[in-house]
Amino acid sequence: MRIISGTKRGMKLLPPKSNTTRPVIDRVKESIFDVLYKYNLIEDRIVADLFCGTGSFGLEALSRGAKQAVFVDMDRSVIEVLRKNIAKADFDLQSRVICANAFKVGAPNQNSFISKFSLVFVDPPYEMSKETSENSQLAGLLKLLTEQISDDGLVIVRTEKGVNLLDSYGNLRIIDKRIWSSMAVVFLALKKDDKQTDGNTDNS
Repeated sequence: MRIISGTKRGMKLLPPKSNTTRPVIDRVKESIFDVLYKYNLIEDRIVADLFCGTGSFGLEALSRGAKQAVFVDMDRSVIEVLRKNIAKADFDLQSRVICANAFKVGAPNQNSFISKFSLVFVDPPYEMSKETSENSQLAGLLKLLTEQISDDGLVIVRTEKGVNLLDSYGNLRIIDKRIWSSMAVVFLALKKDDKQTDGNTDNS
């Protein structure tokens, strides 16, 4: 597990102490960032990494030029490793670590550290993202994020391959979906017009 590109390219990340996290493998992470570049949502942008684990996604974004990153996880042992990875990458000044339940707080803006987020990565434990109905906790989080992302922002949700999100949650709608092996990655944006990118692409 490493940072793939940018100023910290090749830096190895400290692994989690337990098997409760599922770090994104390098090949999939690279593919996700390839998609993000076409939206111009990385350089000088503000990102949030929810259910962040050891911070692989947020640290990758900072390495590639993101301005600030907020990391949210409720596992204190994971947070301990996350802080070490942030320090190792020398991203302390650009990072804020919040120990909290991301389903309840979303991507919080504390003490005016940041404005609204351009990019939010949502990666809850698979068991917590199987239910996707209007009344699910995942739906509640996505509706909360509609108030926390910028007008041109994106929310990225990683789930198991067989999980199907609704077409929209509040003002967020699916604009793209990619499948890699046993996982699915869904891209959601605020509703603006009827334009929509091609989705449901199986890249396994």
